[in-house]
Amino acid sequence: MKVQGWLFLLCGLFFAAVDVAYWFWTKSATGQGEPVGTTAMAISVGFAFMIGYYLMFTARRIGDQPEDNKQGEISDGAGEIGFFSPSSWWPLFLCLAAAFAFAGFAIGLWMFLIGLFMVVMAMIGFVFQYYRGNFSH
Repeated sequence: MKVQGWLFLLCGLFFAAVDVAYWFWTKSATGQGEPVGTTAMAISVGFAFMIGYYLMFTARRIGDQPEDNKQGEISDGAGEIGFFSPSSWWPLFLCLAAAFAFAGFAIGLWMFLIGLFMVVMAMIGFVFQYYRGNFSH
């Protein structure tokens, strides 16, 4: 995970340099850079640093992984990675609820609030799908 963490941190540095260059490039006669693009790239810098920090922090807690070994083979990473739901309808419901909520931005507050409720319910169903019914432990 250290490699991925460093990759995101370096991407954040690159985005920061590009953001500064973009701001200077778009400076108008008034002396201000273009605010929308500069802000969007600044958010990219923040996201890259946030993900890089998380990966580096997690790498310190769980120790070296097979991908951190420079002499490692592909087969070193073989084995079970995790559990992935084979057939779940909850991602579809979550996406539909999110689409409904985002459409509420354009249509009205009432629709957004209904969509927000639907998103919360779909997230609860998605998270707890294996805690009830045939799949409960």
